[in-house]
Amino acid sequence: MNQNRALVDRAMALLLAKDMVGFADLWAPDGVLEFPFAAPGYPTRLTGRTEVRDYLRDYPSVVDLHAVTSLDVHQSVDPEVVVVEFEVDGVAVRTGRPYQLGYVAVLTVRDGEILRYRDYWSPLAAATALGGLDELTSAFGSA
Repeated sequence: MNQNRALVDRAMALLLAKDMVGFADLWAPDGVLEFPFAAPGYPTRLTGRTEVRDYLRDYPSVVDLHAVTSLDVHQSVDPEVVVVEFEVDGVAVRTGRPYQLGYVAVLTVRDGEILRYRDYWSPLAAATALGGLDELTSAFGSA
């Protein structure tokens, strides 16, 4: 198993364990988390491990993830870049609605840390499960 795959597997395990501090600690101290499809009022870029940690702090009280239902990891020709396609199954805590969402993430990894994580997901699908766009932005928009 290569180092990038091991990091992805660790990330998924931390998400399911609801260990947001551990998940954020996968980032390099100056690593970046980007949301290219961010909804209005939602952050588009977080810079540094501390901002990532602050953004994720309340995630388990918003979404209760139960499983990663599919996971495909594609190593690019650049040894530092990996593309991850995954789907999760869980429950939106406030609404009790199913939270089943697919993600595509492009990660740049160096020395076992995430330098850049581009998170391509659907804010509309997440907003539907969470009870609306206002719920989505109030849950995560303050970062």
